[in-house]
Amino acid sequence: MGLLGFLGFPEKGEPTRPKFVELRSAKWFIMFTVSFAASTDIFMYGLIVPVTPTALERKVGLSPDKSRSSSLILVLCTLTNLKPLPTVQTWTSILLALYSAALLAFSPVIGYVADRAESRRWPLLLGLVALEAATALLCIGTNIGLWIAGRLFQGAAAAVVWTVGIALMVDTVGKEGLGQAIGYVSMALSIGTMAGPLLGGVLYENGGYYSVFGLAFGLIGIDIFLRLVLIEKRHAARWIATETKPLASIEEKGNREAATDTITESPAPVDDSKSETLEEKPVAHSPLRQAARLLSSYRLVVSLWGYFVISLVLTSFDSVLPIFVEDTFGWEQTGQGLIFIPLMVPHILDPITGFIIDRYRWTPRYLTAAGFLCVVPVATLLRLVKENTMHDKVVLCALLALLGCCISMVMTPIVTEVFNAVQEKEDNSPNVFGRGGAMALAFGLSNMGFAAGSLIGPFFAGFIRQNAGWGTMGWAMGLVAGVSAIPNLLFVGGWILRKPKPAAAGDQPESETS
Repeated sequence: MGLLGFLGFPEKGEPTRPKFVELRSAKWFIMFTVSFAASTDIFMYGLIVPVTPTALERKVGLSPDKSRSSSLILVLCTLTNLKPLPTVQTWTSILLALYSAALLAFSPVIGYVADRAESRRWPLLLGLVALEAATALLCIGTNIGLWIAGRLFQGAAAAVVWTVGIALMVDTVGKEGLGQAIGYVSMALSIGTMAGPLLGGVLYENGGYYSVFGLAFGLIGIDIFLRLVLIEKRHAARWIATETKPLASIEEKGNREAATDTITESPAPVDDSKSETLEEKPVAHSPLRQAARLLSSYRLVVSLWGYFVISLVLTSFDSVLPIFVEDTFGWEQTGQGLIFIPLMVPHILDPITGFIIDRYRWTPRYLTAAGFLCVVPVATLLRLVKENTMHDKVVLCALLALLGCCISMVMTPIVTEVFNAVQEKEDNSPNVFGRGGAMALAFGLSNMGFAAGSLIGPFFAGFIRQNAGWGTMGWAMGLVAGVSAIPNLLFVGGWILRKPKPAAAGDQPESETS
């Protein structure tokens, strides 16, 4: 057996049984691999954050910029070429925006390609190549061009993980248990979000610049191993089904032969032109037509908006929270990193949220609406944090923890709603998306919503805080989330006033108006 055969890729001639195929295609192993990939991706993003300002100053040679009040204006001037401003703060903001722009641009493309590919593992491996290239470019980057390329590759790699990885998990888990599986991925994402900046800062302070990238390449090595070892369930079925259910296979073959004989004995007249029309008409051949069909689902549009608002809230804090705690409490880099822990810790509850929506199918509508609605009072109460006192520090941490709970209630139902929206489209119009379906493309479109939120969030929060203050920023954020509760209550799971159809074979509980 060659290397490709061991890894589960097809070889010339009759494919051989890969080693440990049951283990490598097990549901728990695929879930762990996807969760590790998501955690590693966001960990890499955060790992570089504390390194970037000093690296741009010392390795690239940019001048430091201590003025925060005009940072947004500096970024806009730089992007529009009105005035070249080669400063550390300006380029730090631009590099963050480039990551989000790459995620926005690559997500739908990668989603469409993944749906057409024979295996989801190949796109995952290509995403890993992009992540490794990004890390290498950032490691050796001595000019701003290498840093730009590195951040673009990082965004492309993130698009692969959050499009192909989630689609692979959907393929593996199916509808039953999907919510809990997504919950584990979301929990892994939170772990990576917290650990990245903290470990990056500690390693950089105690071990130097290259120790940070040593850890990065080590994690990429583990990720490479897991993605190479993984075998998709649909590819492993040829060996597992043959070995574990030989009698069933023989019985199926006999049933097929009997069915063929029955059809031969009693032929029925068929209108060939009509059957061809019915088969070909629903298939959307081009990616644009497929995307248009997906976006005609109000359930998917609401999910996309949910992605956008979640990203807007989280990235708003990325831009203003470190500056706020430094100005108010005098906290340095360590404190600025630790303050995000209360916001992320509640995501350990994501698997519980997933279990609830798997067990009680009617709950996603109310969880998402309640989560967004609860953001309103929590974000508004941020105005209570004003002074450098222990009371205000405790209040800030408590409010951030409550806000994290609100996002935790919303995240998992929103992701599973993407799957449900696509499945409803396919149930109503079989073969509507052709061979391969459109699951990865749907998650790619949703990632565009997340990327758009991460592009707008820092500017949204930074501009309001700069011009109207911390308290105004809080209630403005709450207003956006509160308004979002309305479409989630009305449309998640289908139109709220539409009564379920009577139970019948092949019918869905709710039908969609496209």
